[in-house]
Amino acid sequence: MTLTTTSFDWVRQLVHRESAIVLAPGKEYLVEARLLPIARSMGLPDVGQLVDSVRTRPSPESTRKIVEALTTNETSWFRDGDPFTALTSTVLPSLLSARGAAERLQIWSAACSSGQEPYTIAMLLEDAMPNASTRVAITATDLSREMVERTRAGRFSQLEVNRGLPAAMLVRHFTRAGTEWQVSPSLRRMVTASECNLAAPLPRMGPFDVVYLRNVLIYFDLPTKQAILRRVRALMRPDGWLFLGAAETTLGVDDSWERVVIGRSSAYRPLKGN
Repeated sequence: MTLTTTSFDWVRQLVHRESAIVLAPGKEYLVEARLLPIARSMGLPDVGQLVDSVRTRPSPESTRKIVEALTTNETSWFRDGDPFTALTSTVLPSLLSARGAAERLQIWSAACSSGQEPYTIAMLLEDAMPNASTRVAITATDLSREMVERTRAGRFSQLEVNRGLPAAMLVRHFTRAGTEWQVSPSLRRMVTASECNLAAPLPRMGPFDVVYLRNVLIYFDLPTKQAILRRVRALMRPDGWLFLGAAETTLGVDDSWERVVIGRSSAYRPLKGN
């Protein structure tokens, strides 16, 4: 372990200031593991010297690399299953009946990681409705520039497609690209990827019919959760739907949402008048 308490505290403060992510005491091992590759790429022998270098000669690029390295990019296809079943069983029919035939459905996959979530949504909608590539716009955002670039590329390794992607969907929506798999052009037309820090003022987007903000709020303190939910609500249609992670809820955090049970899943809708 090369990370002193002072260096760890500096990293914690940097990450919280830049992304609002809370690194609790005891995460020194995580900081070491995530930052060591950056140190070595800069020709430094350990993380302690990396921190010293960035503290004395800070730059936007070195700061970005540290913050991005300490964000969690765990993802898979159809992760947790039920929120995607709810999309096609309940949410999509409700939206199609409420919208005009010419209206585009707008969906936001926040903290999209390497793109499995937005492309899961795109596959489901392409299979469920005609002309989905022209009727649906999926905005995929992430704090990490690398993850945004990967989402734009729409290429996945064999190991990645093995994590939850049904074989029939792989055959229907992907083509071989060397040792990787490339999503179809129609799916890529539906998905637009960009960088977005959820803990900062959000860019002009939407208004969204559906927002997937899953397994993100757990990394923030209560005031940041409240601020994020408030900003997200401002970008949603009044009858929109919000999906959170299985361990997340608006209850006790922001009372301006109504919880709706859909099968084994739950969604949240803005309460009228809020």
